[in-house]
Amino acid sequence: MITSELPVLQDSSNESGAADTVSLSVSVSELEDPTDTKGKKKRGRPGRPPAANKKPRKSPAEKATGGAKGRKANGVPQTNGEGGDPVTLFEVVRMGKSAMQSVVDDWIESYKQDRDIALLDLINFFIQCSGCKGTVRIEMFRNMQNAEIIRKMTEEFDEDSGDYPLTMPGPLWKKFRYNFCEFICVLIRQCQYSIIYDEYLMDTVISLLTGLSDSQVRAFRHTSTLAAMKLMTALVNVALNLSIHQDNTQRQYEAERNKMAGKRANEKLELLLQKRKELQENQDEIENMMNSIFKGIFVHRYRDAIAEIRAICIEEIGVWMKMYSDAFLNDSYLKYVGWTLHDRQGEVRLKCLKALQNLYTNRELFPKLELFTNRFKDRIVSMTLDKEYDVAVEAIRLITLILQGSEDALSNEDCENVYHLVYSAHRPVAVAAGEFLHRKLFSRHDPQAEEELAKRRGRSSPNGNLLRMLVLFFLESELHEHAAYLVDSLWESSQELLKDWECMTELLLEEPVQGEEVLSDRQESSLIELMVCTIRQAAEAHPPVGRGTGKRVLTAKERKTQIDDKNKLTEHFIMALPMLLSKYQADSEKVANLLQIPMFFDLDVYSAGRMEKHLDALLKQIRLVVEKHIETDVLEACSKTYSILCSEEYTIMNRVDIARSQLIDEITDRFTHSVEDLLQEAEEADDDDIYNVLSTLKRLTAFHNAHDLTRWDLFGSCYRLLKAGIEQGAMPEQIAVQALQCSHYSILWQLVKITEGTPSKEDLVALRRVVKSFLAVCQQCLSNVNTPVKEQAFMLLCDLLMVFSHQLVSGGREGLEALVFNPDSTLQNELLTFILDHVFIDQDDENQSMEGDEEDEANKIEALHKRRNLLAAFSKLIIYDIVDMPAAADIFKHYMKYYNDYGDIIKETLSKTRQSDKILCAKTLILSLQQLFNELLQDQGPTLDRTSSHVSGIKELARRFALTFGLDQIKTREAVATLHKDGIEFAFKYQNPHGAEFPPPNLAFLEVLSEFSSKLLRQDKKTVHSYLEKFMSESMSERREDVWLPLISYRNSLLTGGEDGDRMSVTSGASSKTSSIRSKKGRTPIHKSKRIEEESSVEASWLRGNDNLQTPGALTTPQLTSTVLRENPRQAADTHLPDHDSEPGSENDYVHNPQMQMSWLGQQKMEDSRKDRTAMNYMKARNQTVRQTVRGLMEDDAEPIFEDVMMSSRGQLEDMNEEFEDTMVIDLPPSRNRRERAELRPDFFDSAAMIEDESNFGQSIYRT
Repeated sequence: MITSELPVLQDSSNESGAADTVSLSVSVSELEDPTDTKGKKKRGRPGRPPAANKKPRKSPAEKATGGAKGRKANGVPQTNGEGGDPVTLFEVVRMGKSAMQSVVDDWIESYKQDRDIALLDLINFFIQCSGCKGTVRIEMFRNMQNAEIIRKMTEEFDEDSGDYPLTMPGPLWKKFRYNFCEFICVLIRQCQYSIIYDEYLMDTVISLLTGLSDSQVRAFRHTSTLAAMKLMTALVNVALNLSIHQDNTQRQYEAERNKMAGKRANEKLELLLQKRKELQENQDEIENMMNSIFKGIFVHRYRDAIAEIRAICIEEIGVWMKMYSDAFLNDSYLKYVGWTLHDRQGEVRLKCLKALQNLYTNRELFPKLELFTNRFKDRIVSMTLDKEYDVAVEAIRLITLILQGSEDALSNEDCENVYHLVYSAHRPVAVAAGEFLHRKLFSRHDPQAEEELAKRRGRSSPNGNLLRMLVLFFLESELHEHAAYLVDSLWESSQELLKDWECMTELLLEEPVQGEEVLSDRQESSLIELMVCTIRQAAEAHPPVGRGTGKRVLTAKERKTQIDDKNKLTEHFIMALPMLLSKYQADSEKVANLLQIPMFFDLDVYSAGRMEKHLDALLKQIRLVVEKHIETDVLEACSKTYSILCSEEYTIMNRVDIARSQLIDEITDRFTHSVEDLLQEAEEADDDDIYNVLSTLKRLTAFHNAHDLTRWDLFGSCYRLLKAGIEQGAMPEQIAVQALQCSHYSILWQLVKITEGTPSKEDLVALRRVVKSFLAVCQQCLSNVNTPVKEQAFMLLCDLLMVFSHQLVSGGREGLEALVFNPDSTLQNELLTFILDHVFIDQDDENQSMEGDEEDEANKIEALHKRRNLLAAFSKLIIYDIVDMPAAADIFKHYMKYYNDYGDIIKETLSKTRQSDKILCAKTLILSLQQLFNELLQDQGPTLDRTSSHVSGIKELARRFALTFGLDQIKTREAVATLHKDGIEFAFKYQNPHGAEFPPPNLAFLEVLSEFSSKLLRQDKKTVHSYLEKFMSESMSERREDVWLPLISYRNSLLTGGEDGDRMSVTSGASSKTSSIRSKKGRTPIHKSKRIEEESSVEASWLRGNDNLQTPGALTTPQLTSTVLRENPRQAADTHLPDHDSEPGSENDYVHNPQMQMSWLGQQKMEDSRKDRTAMNYMKARNQTVRQTVRGLMEDDAEPIFEDVMMSSRGQLEDMNEEFEDTMVIDLPPSRNRRERAELRPDFFDSAAMIEDESNFGQSIYRT
């Protein structure tokens, strides 16, 4: 019988009697097989005397300390100072120096001598394994209840640290966990024949573990649950052995009883009956123990608040069901695993899936799992989309096991949910789905039958039908751009099939035999695409782009496989590729794919194998393809193939170079004559003349991309075409686009020659002349009527300005200074105007332009991609300081409106510009807000509706800008202060023409500016507030009408943290003007004075600047016309401001001068200090007591306070992370989970909450 409390032992007068009743069975009986009845003693029971001739073995503690020296009389261990040897059971297990079998045997001997002392050691072992420093003494063990002992041990915990042995990092504690579990299992195994049935040991241990598992202390709960589950596992093993022995005994009994009466041994029957009865009694006791653990611990802890504890329970119940399936593999236990599949933590869901995998691996268990499969199959299938990739992988593997066991268990819909995962970007998920697809698609494949069928049809490979099935699956998936992902997913499970290039070639080249279905055109295209992907996978031995974190180092075996595959595919396709090109040379899509194969060749095979004739055949086919096609993809593939074959490291280079030169000569001659004919006929040119120029120019442009064709001087002819088009305005857009691209390649190849060699001055002058003329042509093309021409000219302008920027002379290339081009303000303005006109366009305009298009969505995506490229190209010019940063204001102001389309690009641009110049970036941000505000004034007039969506949009944009400054206010201190200064000057830039009692026209801008107040340090708020008061008159301070609310709210935002009397109230009178003296609750503590002095000195050094500098004036409009503030014409007409209204020198405010910015803040701080000193002198004149108080207050004000920025808006927390979140979600049963986890009381010793950092965008979209 298992009691709920620790047993209360007899008093001291009965100690000797109690000791005499301890079971001390000989060690032989501990290991004795219960089936052997000869000489077997009855299992140990309390009251059996010890053997007289048995010398007791020493306990683990006694062995370590030389007997009883390491132990006090009350059972409390002592420290052994002689060698640091372990003196407690916990230390013995933690060190792991002794074999666990020996440790357990020693403890059993100790238990047989004095079970109270040994049991006390075991209790303290569990307490110490929980990280508790307390020790249960013999008096506590005798006189205190279970709950009292646990409460006492709770008080002994180290509250400074939440760590305990099971959670401590490092290999030592990882080994401890293993030793801890092993100790429990070995203990039960060694005690399984007698001691565990003494109705004392197991009752006490299970009662203790049950109490600890219900503790509020996480360490107790975690450790005791692990111990109890391992104890249960060991008991299940004991029960299994007993069941086996019972079956054997029953068979022996039945065999003996069925004998004839003369041969039957009655004594043996009696012994078998006695043995069966004893085994049944033991079985009943073990079942009682297991029921106590399961009902007292498992059913409560499998839904514990701690995920690790829940995971332990699920992992162990899986072991029970597999180990003893007859007893545990039923719905009464499976339901716990099924329910936990909905757990909120991926770790627990993962344990569920692994436990089920162990069950479904055994096909004999499928009948018992049928009901569970039907009930929870949908949940398991949905877990293939789990947001935790490890869970998704295991779910797919479990589905595969279910498929192997019973194909009827999964519906077609279930299978389709797994099929599409072969295209997942996460490789382990895709590979697991590929294994499932392989099992499903090729499971009914009969290799022998396929081989016989192939021989009858004259095929060399039996995989023809399998490849057809793969092609059909690829076509039905309708993801034709992801063939590489499909191949990679199947590579590990179907590698033999995917490397059967001979079979693929036979299907493509040979005519189908009778009874064989002909491949359609789509099937042929798909098979070629899949074949090329398999070739790439075999040659590169790496996953495709987008899968994996990068190329890993191949092992020796993988490297050998790669070399063998490369040789195999080269030898095969050297002969097969010319035939394939010959058959499909009219099909541009097929040819473009086939021409990718030579880049994976081992080109040494041509010369080593004397296969030059096959090389000539390949070159002949490529030449025919070039002459037949003008599609860009096909021509680029041909150009790239020539480039690979012309590599100088191979001996075939000369042969290929001759063929390439002959081809370029012919194309160039045709191009030159066609250009002359076209220019002569001018407007009378017919379609044939235009086609001849366009076709030859396309071929030359494609080859010029990968080959240096400068000796053919293509730039001259292209430049003539462009000039003629500009002058006459009748050049076809395709010719203009190709001429621009070809000229661009020519310039880049000339630059490569100059940078790699030692250029002369004449070479530099000639190249500069070419670049200058081409830039002028591109600038003129920006005004072309054809959009493709303008877009091409814009992209080439941005690229060339990047290439020939000031970075060209970096790295010791000062000799190229003559080639540096800096765009003038006119060109910068035209580039920005182009961006505003072609990138930031309304969606309605785009929809109207694409109305009626059959592929509307595809065209929209392509158009958006093109606009993103345009914006990224211009943004790079801003980032690298090629275009002035103020131009970015017109981009930043569209951040919210076009967030879905360009939000990542604008955010990255903002981040990069801030890194280069914080203050200038802040000025640009405030300029963008000012532009939006002026546009709003133009639309609504001087009386703004502050509740309108347009005003809210500007405020929301300002809030987003404020979030980009981050939480480190020290780093952004100067930039934020400059932003406020410019905003204040803009708000008071004009006075109301109706009089001073009316608010300035731009006063409402202060409401926008208040979004940045939280980014100011407290002492800087005071400085900015003082600067604001310079613009405020006495009447403004007393105004409380609605039109003055922006000023009131902004001023209050600057006074956050100050005295309430400093704030302006809407209903009360004027605020105090003596806000520099603030009441404090007390002086600064003395122990903080040193820190205050240090921080004050830091602040003083930061504020120190050139005191003679004047405060900068208002921010002037930059020269770019597109960034001019669009002012309200009515406002400008009414104000009649004189030209000298702004301060001298304000035109250069956009030039970054940190000394000027620091001096402004310093000047404001000095002004505040002067006011403070005046107030101090006035207070000194009153009385000494007030003087002392004020001095303390001023010292407090001088202390720089670095406060964290707390986000007050509900949506701001989401704004900190603007990335896309996982689309994979798990449907959790919130009501049940919440109810179950509420049963556990608060966890007082949980270490700390984990705070996850917001991740930035993984990679920059810009490349230097």
